[in-house]
Amino acid sequence: MTYLFLYLVTFILFLGIDFLGLGVVVKPIFEKHVPDLLLDSPRIGPALAFYAFYVAGLVWFVSAPALVGDKSLWWVAGNAAIIAGIGFGTYEFTSLAVTRGWSWEIVAVDLSWGIAMTTTSAVAGVAVIRWFS
Repeated sequence: MTYLFLYLVTFILFLGIDFLGLGVVVKPIFEKHVPDLLLDSPRIGPALAFYAFYVAGLVWFVSAPALVGDKSLWWVAGNAAIIAGIGFGTYEFTSLAVTRGWSWEIVAVDLSWGIAMTTTSAVAGVAVIRWFS
């Protein structure tokens, strides 16, 4: 039950933070560089599929081991940043390599946002579970 709660807390945090970021931080950069690639409204199904799988991986590889091994929140932050760098870095650098209009500005902003959002969600999720335990 603890792991389900950990997943739900992390998922809600990640979703909430990304909702804010997509509208305020990331969207203006995409509109500036690749406006023709953007849909008028996002496809919710693929977005939720990404969130579900990504947060599951984050919990599996970072958050759950932190609870079992009683790792520090610094450990959680560092490992979450690595997971984010791999995930968001793959998307960003592949897009930079093959997409017309993709820019280093997009890479910098979106990669930084992904790392910050992932790290914050993982650390807060573990902290909440520890607080309730």
